[in-house]
Amino acid sequence: MKVHQVPKAALVLAGIALALPAAMAAEVSATMSVDAKFHALDTNQDGFITKGEMRRYRGYDKAFDEADLNRDAKLNADEFVKAEALYQRRQAAAYIDDSVITAKVKAALIKEMKSLDVGVETRRGRVLLSGFVDDSAQRAKAIQIAASVNGVVKVEDGLVLKERDRPTGGTLSRVQ
Repeated sequence: MKVHQVPKAALVLAGIALALPAAMAAEVSATMSVDAKFHALDTNQDGFITKGEMRRYRGYDKAFDEADLNRDAKLNADEFVKAEALYQRRQAAAYIDDSVITAKVKAALIKEMKSLDVGVETRRGRVLLSGFVDDSAQRAKAIQIAASVNGVVKVEDGLVLKERDRPTGGTLSRVQ
């Protein structure tokens, strides 16, 4: 019996070909009209969307419940339009809230710590501080300032101490 080996490149191409339709479907769904999205999500084609059919959308529960006017645990096309509007509005509000929190944290850091090389990023109220600080006291103060800003849920420390404050146990040098 003769065994044929399949080249690795052919396997890679086959994997890409199988994954491409799913990736394209996800991209298309973001640009669909509300009507097209309703029909795509109505997987059993009964003219209604249930929470089970919506489970891939994180945070959609509140919009679903608010739009389900007759409380039958499913959305008709009109209710889905309302749910989609509520969901999109909440998504935009969360983004704006994070931008406001970022601005407030940056302003507080500048006000309290005159020269600071710290970046601030916010997602869902979680603040990431990154950059360089002179010493551990400055690190602790930056974290405390960020945590005190209204709307901050958690502060993640990505701060790095500048070289002069690092332990002197060993050094790295470039080999030439």
